[in-house]
Amino acid sequence: MYKVLRNIMRMKLTFSKKITSLTPKYTLGHNFVLKRHTSSYKSDNVYLVDEDASSGSETSNNINKYTQRTHTCGELRIDNVGQRVVLCGWLEFQRMNKFAVLRDSYGAIQLLVPEEDTSTQKLLQNLPFESIIQVKGTVLSRPDNMKNKKQPTGDIEVFIEGFTILNRAKDNLPFNIREYQIAREALRMQYRYLDLRFPLMQRNLRVRSEMLMKMRDFLVNHSGFVDVETPTLFKATPGGAQEFIVPTRFPGQFYSLVQSPQQFKQMLMAGAVDRYFQIARCYRDEGARPDRQPEFTQLDIEMSFTNLDNILQLVEELLGYSWPPFLDSLPKKFPRIGFRDAMELYGSDQPDTRFGFKMENCTQLLKLNEKLVNSDDFGAYCIVFSKEYANLSKGVKENLDKISKQFPLVKFVQTKLATPNDVVNKLGKLLSENVAAKLVNQVKLSDECVLLLGFGNKKQTQTLMGKIRLEYVDHLEKLGVSVRKTGMHLLWVVDMPLFEPGETPGSLQSAHHPFTAPNSDDLPLLDTAPLQVRSLSFDLVLNGNEIGGGSVRIHDPNLQEKIFRMLNIDKNSMQHIIDMLSSGCPPHGGIALGLDRLMSKILNTPSIRDVIAFPKTFEGRDPLSGAPSTVSEADLKLYHVKSVK
Repeated sequence: MYKVLRNIMRMKLTFSKKITSLTPKYTLGHNFVLKRHTSSYKSDNVYLVDEDASSGSETSNNINKYTQRTHTCGELRIDNVGQRVVLCGWLEFQRMNKFAVLRDSYGAIQLLVPEEDTSTQKLLQNLPFESIIQVKGTVLSRPDNMKNKKQPTGDIEVFIEGFTILNRAKDNLPFNIREYQIAREALRMQYRYLDLRFPLMQRNLRVRSEMLMKMRDFLVNHSGFVDVETPTLFKATPGGAQEFIVPTRFPGQFYSLVQSPQQFKQMLMAGAVDRYFQIARCYRDEGARPDRQPEFTQLDIEMSFTNLDNILQLVEELLGYSWPPFLDSLPKKFPRIGFRDAMELYGSDQPDTRFGFKMENCTQLLKLNEKLVNSDDFGAYCIVFSKEYANLSKGVKENLDKISKQFPLVKFVQTKLATPNDVVNKLGKLLSENVAAKLVNQVKLSDECVLLLGFGNKKQTQTLMGKIRLEYVDHLEKLGVSVRKTGMHLLWVVDMPLFEPGETPGSLQSAHHPFTAPNSDDLPLLDTAPLQVRSLSFDLVLNGNEIGGGSVRIHDPNLQEKIFRMLNIDKNSMQHIIDMLSSGCPPHGGIALGLDRLMSKILNTPSIRDVIAFPKTFEGRDPLSGAPSTVSEADLKLYHVKSVK
């Protein structure tokens, strides 16, 4: 029956409206003309669409212009029935040497080999999958019972009239391009050029490209920014992340790969380039981290004569303009939370606000028992999960205990309570019966709830309970319990500290970077209580992940020198910054958005590696080329370097 239907289709090829007369030149669009068909169909009243020799075919976005194809494999539809087409792509599958699937970057389409075309059948029989072929043929409508409604091109197929092998793939590639047969990540990264052929990877890179193009459009055409490239090779910067050093032919002298264009963009402000941006490549030698690569990409922005509110407004409008259409639109204003409130309620400076279960401060209550106060900066926090979210299995308890051991200055307690009064029986000896009884009254406990409690050094307690909060909710969602709200939830974290305690007692280090301006209200605290000084810095958080950060910068050279002294940074190493600020530098500020992490969240990928064309591994290696690798003795000598193994 199948062959009968195919033969009927070949003998009675028609358009959606039957054509019964021939005109000398009938234009259907894209410079196609009707011509009498003279091949094996042998039907006088059937006409096919052919190309006008005077012009090539092109789609509305010129996707086929300058190529040897007329269409992509994903754009043909039932309206194209009868058209003569040229397609190029990868052989994805073939069956019986009669049917094949051709795939390119835009989709896949079925090919039909004529029964009498034995030469093409023989070529297909021995042709490895993923070989590159070019096909010339005619678009046919599939029989009704053969249509694939799940495939965009499932209503049609291409009847082959010309078949050319452009590049034969070798047999037994490392893996097949099948969505149901995805290889392990290590193998995918080793053969990334194969992995990029997967439709999901194609989509990720194309969505990224479209969003970056919209960002450029907004900044240049709608906001008057100037795209300026800055050097990658620079000098080592004191403070901040560990930098990669680059040897030179000058003995004992090295370049550094920039962590970010921070110093250059500030110099651009002094140079009257008052609205700068750049899609910048940045480098940090920070070892293995799951959410960061040794080289990464950020959207870098800086403005003169601005303030914190203006920068935040710019980013809100920028993301609103460039936000992908397949996601819900963003609010015009993103909510804000102060750093101290974020730590108090969520135990994190990048809080996940998609669910509740906030931390509750019970410090004053536990202080009633002086034996519990084991730190000068004491803090106690608890989280309660009601009955429907109570699942404190042995495995969960072991995992939470393992996390708590990372915070030696904190005592962690986890228990499931049959009734609220059960807390006295279970925790009375540890907290005292008086404190345990008062805890029942202060905290909203219910029957069969889970109580998670931490107390000790305040900073460590907040951080631990923030991690416990996330870990427990992750556990619930793995069980199928819906906790987090869907969608994209953006949040500004503001009023961040200017300094953090340094590695040695009494020393300071920048919480952001040494060019961050302090809040003017806190300037008197610089000399008396520097750790209490708030900065004019801010982070942008998306679904509990930091995707950007920025600040208003110091433009007063005297204040900048003071900050350098407080951070024990040698003034001579930063003299170029002092000279720049002293030359008449306007007030300025900016932000950097981490594009890899942003795209990973937008596309809901398990790793940022899935939105980068050629990423490094978790350890920072390149399995594709084998980098980093050794170099010759001659190169080591040229760059005055000795290798120690």
